[in-house]
Amino acid sequence: MNVLVDTSVWSLALRRKQQSNDESVKQLRELIASGHSIFYLGVILTEVLQGIRSETLFKQIEQQFDALELISLTKHDYVCAAKLSQVCRQAGINASTIDYLIAAAAIEHSCSLLTTDKDFEYIATVSPLSLVKS
Repeated sequence: MNVLVDTSVWSLALRRKQQSNDESVKQLRELIASGHSIFYLGVILTEVLQGIRSETLFKQIEQQFDALELISLTKHDYVCAAKLSQVCRQAGINASTIDYLIAAAAIEHSCSLLTTDKDFEYIATVSPLSLVKS
């Protein structure tokens, strides 16, 4: 299975003070241990790194992402995100531009999305977005 992991999960998984027992973090560990392909977007890496104050930790996490697969977005992905936004808006669903971009990338690149963000549950009701179930 190909899995795109959202910022919300990485934020929980990469906490240094205490290891998270959140279900999504357990799922991430299981997916990695089972050899599933783990993907990320550049914007997700940006969101993860921007919250880190320590330069040492910043570099460590940046290097850890090198072991994962980066999805490079194309014009097609951005257009799909805009179309997804229109579909959602017509259904009364509101989310951020980045959320639509993440959802569209997951759909277009045949990935299931691992997230704790409820907005994606709403997006999945009106699109082919596949969420990793707990």
